[in-house]
Amino acid sequence: MADRVAFSGDNQSISHIALHHSDLENALRAYFSFTSAQVSMRFIGYSKSDLTTELQERLNEIELSSSMAVLAAVEASFRIDYLQRCQQRRKDPISRAFREIYGHKQTHASLEDDIFGTWIDRFDGARVIIGELRGAFKFRHWLAHGRYWKPKFGRRYDFNDIYTIADIALKHFDLLV
Repeated sequence: MADRVAFSGDNQSISHIALHHSDLENALRAYFSFTSAQVSMRFIGYSKSDLTTELQERLNEIELSSSMAVLAAVEASFRIDYLQRCQQRRKDPISRAFREIYGHKQTHASLEDDIFGTWIDRFDGARVIIGELRGAFKFRHWLAHGRYWKPKFGRRYDFNDIYTIADIALKHFDLLV
């Protein structure tokens, strides 16, 4: 086995991200309210409708940013699990398959093809959950690459959708994180 990857320990849990998301939403709602002390300074001349429109735009951006953070945390969890299984030389079928992949690709294993594919092939009930994750990761790719094209996801995603998919996946799989 090649050199061990030094984990930073800076990866976040999705529950921590959800709490941060909630705090940001609550702070924005307070900031954009007509009862806020700052509203008279920042929003002079705004109508209630203007204020509501701008608040919704900000809330939409928080949804996207928080969704991106959750999906990054999911990727980190699956990649850490992949590396842990390789480094610990476990004997289960998933760990053996990961070591074979590691022999060819080391830390450059594809999340969607190699790691998710291994889970689908060797873990009961993985296909549906990984399918949902793959759809969510198409959304993440769109976010990560600047949102410059019209996406074709087959469905709309919001923070609650992304969080639910991530939560189910992280609870379903026996990840070494």
